[in-house]
Amino acid sequence: MFFHQDATFESLSIHRVGNKAQDEFYVLSDNPVDLSEDEVLPDLLMQYFMKPFSKANEVYRFYHPNDDLQLNEVYYFVKQYFEDKMSFHDMSEQLAKHLYEVSDHPKIKAGEVYVVALKNVQMEGEDHRAIGFFKSENKEAYLKVYPNTGGFQVDYEQEAININKLDKGVVIVNVDQEEGYKVLVVDQTNQSEAVYWKDDFLKIRPRNDNFQQTGNLMKVYKNFVTEKLDEVFELEKADKIDLLNRSMDYFKTKETFDEAEFEEEVIANPQAASLFKEYKQSFADEFDSPFQANFEIANPAVKKMASSYKSVIKLDKNFHIYVHGKREYLETGFDEDKGMNYYKLYFENESQ
Repeated sequence: MFFHQDATFESLSIHRVGNKAQDEFYVLSDNPVDLSEDEVLPDLLMQYFMKPFSKANEVYRFYHPNDDLQLNEVYYFVKQYFEDKMSFHDMSEQLAKHLYEVSDHPKIKAGEVYVVALKNVQMEGEDHRAIGFFKSENKEAYLKVYPNTGGFQVDYEQEAININKLDKGVVIVNVDQEEGYKVLVVDQTNQSEAVYWKDDFLKIRPRNDNFQQTGNLMKVYKNFVTEKLDEVFELEKADKIDLLNRSMDYFKTKETFDEAEFEEEVIANPQAASLFKEYKQSFADEFDSPFQANFEIANPAVKKMASSYKSVIKLDKNFHIYVHGKREYLETGFDEDKGMNYYKLYFENESQ
């Protein structure tokens, strides 16, 4: 878990990066920003930079397609700084130049980049140094109202930054260096061209930790039930929902995932369990993300996946049946007189 509330600034450098495809340029500052005499600005900047990461559960790591981490530009320059082989400001300039080189999509917006050295960043209960790299692309107009003789005066700031809306950011925590560090990412733009932030600039991929293991397994099992099982078994919609409900109950009530236990308690069919193993392995091979037979279940990942586990049967436009358990109390059939399908429900009490 990431915790930044006790973190403090060590250094801050600001540059501007244009769009290379539009023949814009980058502008590098000569020196870091001096915040030593300002009592308010550091707290505002910390809110702007770090607040979006308070809900960041997915942890990434740097990589390179050639499997040589030293070829990953961001990893290399950050590592040089952490090992005291490069000054903070020199590192910030190199990161800004690298961002400029990959900003070659015509729709990428120019903006200021902020490079921050942090200390006392807490990751999984331990304090670490970290590097933050943030970019502001979208500006807003702000009104300023202040007292004046006999009343008030109004003014405005045309190209101002909303400190509650960070466009892009990354925090690189100085731990597990040889594995590509632990990296947290924010990208609020959600545009197709914005993939350059993760794929081209950072070159990161998810770490295969408990959060990733939990989320991936739940995702693969959901797809397996809804898409794959029909090829072998004749399943009604209620059967699929029952399988999903049993798996959700497993992840919500267990602390640790156990593959054999899951196959016995949730899948409860040797042939289906064998099919799931094959389906799961194909996912692991395709995305280079192997599954472990045992791991601690990450509750944030369970909560994240819960909304995608549908437990409703939609009947024409007239009825919705929400199935939360007790599959044996639900029957289906066909009424020949009416020429229609039907569901039969058994219950003990009707809720008021």
